[in-house]
Amino acid sequence: MPIRALLIDDDTRLAELLKGYLAPHEVVLSHAPDGARGLAAADSGVDIVVLDVMMPGLDGLDVLRRLRAKSAVPVIMLTARGDEADRVVGLELGADDYLAKPVYPRELLARIRAVLRRTAPRAVDRRLVVGDLEVDPEGRTAKVGGANVQLTALEFDLLLALAERAGRVVPRDALWEAAGRADTVVNERTVDVHVSHLRTKLGDDAKDPKRLKTIRGSGYVLVKEPG
Repeated sequence: MPIRALLIDDDTRLAELLKGYLAPHEVVLSHAPDGARGLAAADSGVDIVVLDVMMPGLDGLDVLRRLRAKSAVPVIMLTARGDEADRVVGLELGADDYLAKPVYPRELLARIRAVLRRTAPRAVDRRLVVGDLEVDPEGRTAKVGGANVQLTALEFDLLLALAERAGRVVPRDALWEAAGRADTVVNERTVDVHVSHLRTKLGDDAKDPKRLKTIRGSGYVLVKEPG
């Protein structure tokens, strides 16, 4: 089945170039020239969004915030080369990957496939249970006390990595790698922000967490029996 990709970018020439390259590789690319129309197009159902940061009106970061408020669809951000600030903010807001402009179609295709591999269901034969937390790697779902927890793809990957190592301290850099993001370079603050978002969604106390603890100077631990 073809991959349904949505490009949200005001560069129509880039859109035509990418459409022509991706089509023979079973990626059907639709195009929205601005943020508002991009949000509407995303509602129609797509497998992945490729989102430019620099757009007039509603910029890419605003679009990402609105997408993440209602959807966990994978998102690849397009940023100006060397603009680390946009890259870091995008990842903190829930982007799954980033790509610097100018965009090379072959590299974008590789990134699309890599992100979709990471976010696809994993074939395992059991769920992970840590206290009242249940993580289903195959269905990519998580429950706390029987209630579903809405997570982004990155948040789920971080949670799965922690659940697989429950009771053990996972260093920050090792956690990022265990979540399948070794190809994305980020600083410690970015990891901290994502863990903080995950902790909130799990219903943990931000000031005195019992479930997902930060071990100062080391990393994080998912407690087997939260107190």
